[in-house]
Amino acid sequence: MARSAGEFDSWYEDRTGSPVADELVRRTLGLPSDLQSTSLLGGAGLDEVVTALDLRAERVLVDLACGRGGYGLEIARRSGCRVVGIDFSAVAIEQARRRARELRLADRADFQVGELIATKLSAASVDAVLVVDSLQFADSLPDALQECRRIVRPGGRVVFTCWEPVDADDERLSPRLRQMDLGRQLPRAGFVDVEVTDRPAWRLAEHALWREVFTLEGGDDPALRSMQEEAERMLAIFDVLRRVLATASAPRTGSSQL
Repeated sequence: MARSAGEFDSWYEDRTGSPVADELVRRTLGLPSDLQSTSLLGGAGLDEVVTALDLRAERVLVDLACGRGGYGLEIARRSGCRVVGIDFSAVAIEQARRRARELRLADRADFQVGELIATKLSAASVDAVLVVDSLQFADSLPDALQECRRIVRPGGRVVFTCWEPVDADDERLSPRLRQMDLGRQLPRAGFVDVEVTDRPAWRLAEHALWREVFTLEGGDDPALRSMQEEAERMLAIFDVLRRVLATASAPRTGSSQL
């Protein structure tokens, strides 16, 4: 998987030109027919995320590491909230802006270039933060969680979907994945009401996606070839990761900035 902004720029450009990648992801993960996803959160997981965020009209959601903005835009459509999408890929941000216009949600969506650890948003300025399948890309995971804590208002919600190691000492996993332990890290970042729960059904949907990817001919489709390479890597470590949904809140009293 790409890690730098430049690598992700190329990855998103390839995805736009693919005739099958988006359709494959939507179908196997059970996503809405017009949602553009470059993550692995499926339709059932998205429903859970919407419930966990508990947003209403005019509340502000930050979709952090938003990619093409698919999940944030869908949540805005369902809840009536406003969405601020932030990603370090300028290509992804431009695609998200275009998609917001196509869905007639541009008046409730603002997409900006920024980092997991440096959103450029004001302290205590948003009602909720969502990070879908991207925390492992942060240059510093503690700094990314503290940035989420800084920007969310007292009582605001944060929701993360990610993977955690079954065994943090398993050297088959990258250091980025081995570090994930939100049950311990979220309280250290100042969050309360922390819940981290396994989602094995999400994991099974991922497995089905990776298996189907191998049945398709990559040909001259770079996005599909990239998915096949990722499928090979992910299936090799499939049994040593667990899929989790993590939710937490900012304290209702005290400073919002650590």
